[in-house]
Amino acid sequence: MTALVADAACQLHDTGHGHPESPARFSAVMDGLKRAGLLEKRTRLQPRAVTGDDLALAHEIDYLRRAERDILSGAAQLSTGDTSVCEASWEAARLAVGCALAAVDAVIEGKADNAFCAVRPPGHHATADRGMGFCVLNNVALAARHAQRRHGIERVLIVDWDVHHGNGTQDIFYEDGSVFFFSTHQSPWYPGTGHAKETGAGAGKGATLNCPLPAGAGRTEIFAAFEEQLLPAMEKFRPEFVLISAGFDSRAGDPLGDFLLTDADFADLTQLVRGIADRHAKGRVVSLLEGGYGLGGLASAAAAHVAALLK
Repeated sequence: MTALVADAACQLHDTGHGHPESPARFSAVMDGLKRAGLLEKRTRLQPRAVTGDDLALAHEIDYLRRAERDILSGAAQLSTGDTSVCEASWEAARLAVGCALAAVDAVIEGKADNAFCAVRPPGHHATADRGMGFCVLNNVALAARHAQRRHGIERVLIVDWDVHHGNGTQDIFYEDGSVFFFSTHQSPWYPGTGHAKETGAGAGKGATLNCPLPAGAGRTEIFAAFEEQLLPAMEKFRPEFVLISAGFDSRAGDPLGDFLLTDADFADLTQLVRGIADRHAKGRVVSLLEGGYGLGGLASAAAAHVAALLK
C-alpha cells in the first residue's frame, strides 16, 4: 500500500507572478496522478500537527523565530535568502513538514508500505539557520530526525536526485554519521555546493556522498552514480529507513536544469532505491517533492515515480 500525503492549502504559499515555484506545481502533480489513474490506488493521509519542538529537530530557534517574523510581517522575501513568501507561507511550510511527519509515522507503524508527499514549499536548500533557494523549512531533514526521535530509527538514508544540490540537508547532517546523504546534481549550478570532496566531517566523515555531474548528463551518468557508488556504500551503511528528495527538475526540458532524465528513468531510479530499502530497511521509503518547474514534465515524472512506488 502506497500512501499519498497532500493538502491543497500548500497552494496558499504565493510566490508572486511568474515565479517558477508556483502554486500551479501542486495542481500539476495532482492532475498527473489523476490522469495516470493513481489517485484511487493510494491511501490518503492527513498532515500531522507540528510543534516548535518538531521544527527545532533540524533548525535553530533563532532562525525559526526570524522566518516566522519575516513572513507574518508581510515581507515579500525571507531576510535570510532568495525565498519569496507571502503571509500564508509560514502555515504552508509547517503544513509541508506535517505531511512529511505523517508519512514517516504511517510507514514505520506499518499503515503503509511507502509514501509520497506532494508538498511545497520545497525544503532541501534550507539549512539549520537559513531559508534559501525557494525553501523555508527542510522537510526531509525534519522527517529523518522525526524517524529517529519518535520511532528509534538509528540509520537513515536520504537520496536526493534534484538537479540542484541539497546544501541544506547536507549541512544539517554533515557531522552526523547516523544519516547518510547521497546526491546527484548538476555542477556547476545553484547553489554552488556538493563537490565530490565534501564527504562529511567528524562523526559524519564518509556519510556524505556527492556525485556532481555536468549539464547534459542523463541516464548513463546518473545511474552509474547510483549503481557504482550508492549501492556499495549502502552495503556498509545498511539504512533502516529511506527518504527521497524527489526533485523532478532533473527531467529533460525543465527550465531550471540541464539534465536529461526521462519519466521512465525516474521510475527505474525509484525501483533502484526501493531495492535498497527492501534489502536493508524493510521496504520503508518516504518520498518528498522538491523541485520540478516545467508543469507538464513535473506531472508526468511524478506520476511515473508514484507508479513505481506502487509496484
